[in-house]
Amino acid sequence: MAATLESKLYEAAEEGNVTVLLELIRQDRLLLDRVLVNYAVETPLHVAAMLGHTDFVREIVQRKPEFIKQVDSKGSSPLHSASAKGYVEVVRALLDVDPDMCLSVDGEERNPLHLAAMKGQVEVLKELVRVRPRAARVTVALGETILHSCVKYGQFEALRLLVEVMNDHEIVNAKDDYGMSILHLAVAYKQIETIKFLISGTGIEVNGLNANGLTALDVLAQSRRGLKDFEMAESLRDAGALKVAEISYLGPRIVPSRSETTPGFAQDVAAKEYHRVEKTLKKEDWFMRKRDSLMVVASLMATMAFQAGLTPPGGLIADGSRSYYSQYLAFNTISFIASMSIILLLVIGNPFKRRLFIWLMTLIVWVAISSMSLTYRISLLVSTPKAQQLRVPRVLEFAIMVWLGVMALLLFTHTIRLIKEENASPLPKVRFMNAN
Repeated sequence: MAATLESKLYEAAEEGNVTVLLELIRQDRLLLDRVLVNYAVETPLHVAAMLGHTDFVREIVQRKPEFIKQVDSKGSSPLHSASAKGYVEVVRALLDVDPDMCLSVDGEERNPLHLAAMKGQVEVLKELVRVRPRAARVTVALGETILHSCVKYGQFEALRLLVEVMNDHEIVNAKDDYGMSILHLAVAYKQIETIKFLISGTGIEVNGLNANGLTALDVLAQSRRGLKDFEMAESLRDAGALKVAEISYLGPRIVPSRSETTPGFAQDVAAKEYHRVEKTLKKEDWFMRKRDSLMVVASLMATMAFQAGLTPPGGLIADGSRSYYSQYLAFNTISFIASMSIILLLVIGNPFKRRLFIWLMTLIVWVAISSMSLTYRISLLVSTPKAQQLRVPRVLEFAIMVWLGVMALLLFTHTIRLIKEENASPLPKVRFMNAN
């Protein structure tokens, strides 16, 4: 009989049927006590809280408040369940009886605030933090804070709420057992919105180091390339973020604090020196990106030229086309050698001045692309049907001439710019190790 009543009690909890609950208690006044002793997986209060049945929850906790402290097979309390599902009224009903349940932890050391943060339940978070603010400071496995959980599960609104409500620089800059701050994590997870929020006045240390001795900018450089990388790098740079190698060069005395504005001549000199060197380092970073782009382009052109040399268009070596084949082979070889020269120069390093090196790379790229366009012209001339042989050459000649003219103009403009910059004041010499 008792087992049947307990089964009906769980069914009533699933439906949130308070009338059935009261009838069952009338039939057996010790029914709730029996459930407290005999339940194996979860209590009816867990079921009602998980499903958001507020009236049912209030009726049970009013009669048996001890149900609130009972945990299920995973160590979760009813408040854990209600918080994870976002049932604000159920959470309030449970907190009215025992606010300290905010501090209870489940089998994975998470309290109800952690679950609400992981699930993005902002309204529940507001209620829980209001009742027990210190529960938001409890760390979980591997030293992660509740802010780490927000970033890890991509809950930006929850993160923003907690940062604004707690207003504590210490927890904002807290690190897990791997030395990862929430800024490190946001960069690793490519969360551009979170990054911009953190560097906009939360007191986050943009140049903090993780256990591997890497800053957030280093983490970005070593992560898998993505479409948002440039925007993230620019945002971090604007906030004063540096790589470890750059910090080593600048030294601790040259980097002014972003949170302190102590007046004085020494501080002004340090700030000016910092911004001067920071500007130079941004140019260094631009050069590194330009070098990577050139390596990709040169590798692609070298592959195309190699393949074109091994498999020329059909009919190119046929009788009557030997002159075309000689031109095709010459231009294709020039493009191949120019591309390989770019790769070689990028691999062995920069033996020239920075501006001269960029100009030399531009000249070689101009030669490689122009030769490849002429190779393309010959391929089309050979493979064009006889019916179109009078019309196609004219179109090709015009297109190639326009293309070469544009390329020559760009090269000329680039050369003039190089000469002007050489006559201008030189850049400060900056030496630092390659962080990559």
